[in-house]
Amino acid sequence: MVNIYEAGPFEGRLEQWPVLATAGDLEVRLAETDLEVEHAQRLRYSVFYEEMSAIPTPQMRDAGRDFDKFDDVCDHLLVVDRSAHDADGQPLVIGTYRLTREQDAARAGGFYTASEYDIAPMLNGMPRGTKFLELGRSCILKAYRSRPGSMQLLWKGLMAYVARFDIDLMFGCASFAGTDPAALALPLSYLHHYHAMPEHLRVRARPELYVPMDRMAKDSFDAREGLRALPPMLKGYVRAGCRIGDGAVVDRQFGTTDVFIFFPLSGIDARYKSRFGLVK
Repeated sequence: MVNIYEAGPFEGRLEQWPVLATAGDLEVRLAETDLEVEHAQRLRYSVFYEEMSAIPTPQMRDAGRDFDKFDDVCDHLLVVDRSAHDADGQPLVIGTYRLTREQDAARAGGFYTASEYDIAPMLNGMPRGTKFLELGRSCILKAYRSRPGSMQLLWKGLMAYVARFDIDLMFGCASFAGTDPAALALPLSYLHHYHAMPEHLRVRARPELYVPMDRMAKDSFDAREGLRALPPMLKGYVRAGCRIGDGAVVDRQFGTTDVFIFFPLSGIDARYKSRFGLVK
């Protein structure tokens, strides 16, 4: 296997990317063909539209896939179970991340996150030369969420990608299930009070979408309860050191309430650097 940390620098899309990590029958790597991207899209459709409450377009429903204009320009990280196969006889894709770098976003007309948040303060406020990576469309097949190693393998793949392209800052939207912010008062308030982005870089929800997160006074709840109320992936982001933008956004198509995550690699918790291979 190629050592990802010793490979020389190059620009452009990844081709013939090696397996990044394994755990038993599971492996994590990047999609290399259109068919593999379609498998990721089918997984997303299964999770977001069939299991959860997202509303597909007629075209998505007919295809049984979640897709948009960003899929053709982004990289797609896949966790594959080599011991299981889908209806086409291909190894089963059980987890995915969509990864968008600046050059990818330029081809699509901007970052996906900009549809919900004003990200200009962050893009303009970071030092010149900062390398950005937008995270999106992350999901794991339900049967694998409690399987040891599935989420960790997805993160190992992400951290390998980050190291390969010398990424400085990850960002994107993380979601709570449901469209009633009042029902999420505890976790939203916890994020607002304990994990706000630095003020000079703070990203804010677009005015027409802005939902206040400061729904409970800081002294009215236990911070540990707020942390426990977070969904697993967002809890992992927070524990690793991410910060949160100003304002939530209700996404009625996906049936979620979204928050902005700001994740500078320089601020990642040392335990996570060691666990996912960022300490060399």
